[in-house]
Formats: sequence, structure tokens, C-alpha cells
Amino acid sequence: MSAIPVYPWRLAPEGLATVRQLRALGLRPGGQDVVAQLERPRRRRGALIAFLYRIDRAVPVRPMTSAKWEALAKANAARQVCPECGRDAGYRIPPSLGMCTPCAYPDTTTAA
Repeated sequence: MSAIPVYPWRLAPEGLATVRQLRALGLRPGGQDVVAQLERPRRRRGALIAFLYRIDRAVPVRPMTSAKWEALAKANAARQVCPECGRDAGYRIPPSLGMCTPCAYPDTTTAA
């Protein structure tokens, strides 16, 4: 297996883009292999790495269908229901808590 080229941060050649940059152009990698990577050095931890894809081989993003929009709305609604009390919290339940704030901190809630 051959090694892919590594470029310093912000010095990638024209015609290459990250997944986020492709998405901003309305494109997706479309199954192509990574052709290069960017490395951004950091002081205290390892370098940040971003994979690069060829823009000319990218394909358009698939459009959202009404069924996909409906499924996404249902998934987002389900993330607002507390698994402990079953109530709609009115906000997305934090994964770190796994339940609504009144259930997570019952002693700190006050009756209005």
C-alpha cells in the first residue's frame, strides 16, 4: 500500500477538498478513496488530521426526500422525551445526563 501525500495546514493544492468543504459545494466524496491529508500541528496534543478528496471526482449530494425529512423530525422529537419520566423536556436531552434536568437533579428543582 502506498503512502498518501501529507500537506501542511492551508497548503493543499487546488482541486482537493475536505468532506466539509465538499458539502459546502453541494458535493460528497461518492466512494472515492482519500488522496491526501492535511496536518495541523498542535502544541500539547497530536496533530489534527483532515483527509482530502478530489473535487472533480465528487458527486452531488443526494436530495432529502419527504420521508427522510419526516424520519429526521421523528428522531429529533424522540431525543426530547425523558426516558425516566416520559415527559417532553422541550429541549434535546443531553447524552451526558441521559435524562431531563429535573430527573437528573431532583434536589435542586424548586416548585413554582
